[in-house]
Amino acid sequence: MFGVSGTGDTSGYGGVVAPIIYPGDAQRPYGGWFDEVADALEARLTSTDLDGAIERVVVHRGEITFHVRRHDLPFVAQMLRDDADLRFEFCASVSGVNYPDDEGREMHVVYHLLSMTFNRRIRLEVTCPDADPHVPSLVSVYPTADWHERETWDMFGIQFDGHPSMTRILMPDDWPGHPQRKDYPLGGIPVEYKGGSIPPPDQRRSYS
Repeated sequence: MFGVSGTGDTSGYGGVVAPIIYPGDAQRPYGGWFDEVADALEARLTSTDLDGAIERVVVHRGEITFHVRRHDLPFVAQMLRDDADLRFEFCASVSGVNYPDDEGREMHVVYHLLSMTFNRRIRLEVTCPDADPHVPSLVSVYPTADWHERETWDMFGIQFDGHPSMTRILMPDDWPGHPQRKDYPLGGIPVEYKGGSIPPPDQRRSYS
């Protein structure tokens, strides 16, 4: 591990790249209270003629994720919040993911919802193509999504339609690009902080 030579790979792992393996669709029964939530959600969607709003359900590592059609997202979120059998009152987090090889679904947005009434947590996930990175905002349903959606826009360039102030929150307003996208350049940007200066990786000294 400490005697690397030739490639310059100081990690000791030879540049091993793990393949991305997406978990498959879950089959009923999901187990535990997952089925109660899925049943209540399915019953409500069927009664409103939105049977296809949930594209797939994934249960992986003890967590359940509902993949939602992006144009149905606000309705599904409000239903999860207001239905007496669901009561997911709190949106704890919104995050983005960029999968360049997921053709037509390169940008993913993940919502972490908490039911304080039943002490349950679920995830909603929506996708959009890189060529049309638009997702409906959930600020009107969950006000806590305000800054989270701004951060996701800032880091990934996903536009949340209907957001009250879709502006950067971490990077300067005139910053080019979105730093957590997979196509964002690594290094090459000098960093300055309180009088100190850190050169970009491609200008730092090499260790041999």
